[in-house]
Amino acid sequence: MGALKVFLIDDEKAFVEILAQRLAMRRYVVDVAYCGAEAIERLKSYTPQVIVLDMKMPGMDGLEVFKWIKQNLSAVPVIILTGYSSEKEEKEARKLGVFEILRKPPEIDVLIKTLKSACKPAQ
Repeated sequence: MGALKVFLIDDEKAFVEILAQRLAMRRYVVDVAYCGAEAIERLKSYTPQVIVLDMKMPGMDGLEVFKWIKQNLSAVPVIILTGYSSEKEEKEARKLGVFEILRKPPEIDVLIKTLKSACKPAQ
């Protein structure tokens, strides 16, 4: 498998840019969107191998974006990163089929392991 294509969706620009750099240093191909609407627009013409999605964003929140992804790109695994989310939101995300929910800021090794796991073909 070549370099993994990861799409990061998060409104915290400094956080997501550092995360993108850390992944790029590990030879991941990283694309970034800073809000839900921008992410959906990009996903209409771009299909990453895995999506890392923030739960809390202004405008369209992570759950709304996740629902769009499930309807339009159901084969792409989604990992939710959240600094704070309600139990109800997390339960809803799990019910909809999120691959994993990680806390912000994630340990890079844990995130990498989760990305690799999300992209493994089903046995």
